[in-house]
Amino acid sequence: MNKVLMSGNYVIGEAAIRAGCRFYAGYPITPQNELTEYMAEHIRSVEGGVFLQSESEIAAINMIAGASAAGLRVMTSSSSPGISLKQEGISSMAACELPGIIVNIMRGGPGLGNIRPSQGDYFQATRGGGHGDYRTIVLAPGSGQELADLTMTAFDLADKYRNPVMILADGMMGQMMEPIVFKKPKPRVYSKKFMLQGAGNGKSKFIRGLLLDPIDSEEHNWKLARKYAVISISEPRYELYNIDDAEMIIVAYGTAARIAKGAIKRLRGSGINIGLFRPITLWPFPELQLRELAAKVKKYLVFEMSTGQMLDDVRLALQGYADIKFHGRPGGAVPTPAELANVIAKIYKRNY
Repeated sequence: MNKVLMSGNYVIGEAAIRAGCRFYAGYPITPQNELTEYMAEHIRSVEGGVFLQSESEIAAINMIAGASAAGLRVMTSSSSPGISLKQEGISSMAACELPGIIVNIMRGGPGLGNIRPSQGDYFQATRGGGHGDYRTIVLAPGSGQELADLTMTAFDLADKYRNPVMILADGMMGQMMEPIVFKKPKPRVYSKKFMLQGAGNGKSKFIRGLLLDPIDSEEHNWKLARKYAVISISEPRYELYNIDDAEMIIVAYGTAARIAKGAIKRLRGSGINIGLFRPITLWPFPELQLRELAAKVKKYLVFEMSTGQMLDDVRLALQGYADIKFHGRPGGAVPTPAELANVIAKIYKRNY
């Protein structure tokens, strides 16, 4: 297969189209505008492809909900404040069991913040963000190639579990250009019985999230909970890097994990053996896999481009069996590998 050089935002768009996305609705916001631009130019070149620039982020999420109900593979994208506006719609899609992809190219916050890269939306993504007992599968790519691969995977997971899937990246990953090889997507597996395409001669179909009878509503919630339990067991994804002889393990995802790998190379060159545990699914968080490492390694450093949000999940996973430290930079400030290496060297009171 041919290798191409593309920016991250373009990669997501191209991978989505190749995966069969045929409806995109979005509203401009930096630093994800290139993704909307790419979809505007390219999705209409494939048969049945529809692009809509909506009048708002709220409109966009409800547009893809309708198109998903009709049976299309759908996607919307935004950046942090725009994702906040989509939360009610994401909750409704989860309630109605509608598959769809939501891309968040994170920027600095809270509030309008700034357009620099950040990881301050971890809570919003992994805790649902909207109202009610629901979950969103969250994928955190760590490279341009993973942006391509996990975008295709996201569509498959959304269909498999009839649930929204979020791709959580940041402004640096969205703007960075890297060589990419697009894999061949899997054939879509999604029953027509879940699609509203007209009753014809059959029984009328209904998709609804408003359940006024509390007993019906409770049973529906338990049904969703059983599905989320299956996802939490079946779908955790992670990467191990230089773990075998590690004195300390850094836990980081996305761009922060790339920075961590640079720091690890510097430290290992000076004889400080550091490894990396990189969650690829932020929900379900690979807690059991991380906990298994605590039998051997007792020192951990959580590294995020935030004030420490994934830190909570690491603490829950390790359950007090290890010493956990934290280093982060919030609000769009991007740390360097040298900065992180210095932090770890000070912990060990050694020069590198």
